Amino acid sequence: MTLVTPKARESLADMEPIFQAVEATMGFVPNSMLTMAHWPELLQSFGGFAGGIIDGGELDGGLKRLIAFVASNAAGCRYCQAHTSHSAEVNGISPEKIQAAFEFETSALFTDAEKAALRVALHAGMVPNAVEPAHMDSLREHFSDKQCVEVVAVISLFGFLNRWNDTMATTLEDKPRAFASGTIADDGWDVGKHG
Repeated sequence: MTLVTPKARESLADMEPIFQAVEATMGFVPNSMLTMAHWPELLQSFGGFAGGIIDGGELDGGLKRLIAFVASNAAGCRYCQAHTSHSAEVNGISPEKIQAAFEFETSALFTDAEKAALRVALHAGMVPNAVEPAHMDSLREHFSDKQCVEVVAVISLFGFLNRWNDTMATTLEDKPRAFASGTIADDGWDVGKHG
């Protein structure tokens, strides 16, 4: 059960442009954003910040979602795992690749560049952070400095979202719940406290 009740979208007419942009990308408005709406300035800032990280830059949108998925798994946030796995699929990542994301080191489904990015995501999502210079050296073999910044920005954004959603026990929406239950459930996934 959520600890702070999300505001009703209908009561947030000023935020509708943000909601429409998110809905166009995700197919729904996340409950986490409706909870942030209790502090409208936070929601406005977050919308621009998150949109810039996820939808801007040079990196492929599917790879960004896989990075977020692996980082969220390392942090243990079921809400964000459901969201990012669903978003990865929406952005062209196959269900087989999503299912293999936690075995990326040994899976032939991932390129060396993807493995380097997911390795940083895994270690950066751990507490305490376990990224070592060798992880970043490997990342730099495949990505420019700007792209390395994008990788770390995605991980950092989801560090915030992992803490937000686990602390708030944000209720998981139907679309990501259905996707995660059908795709990552084989790995023992369950909704946990995000009922």
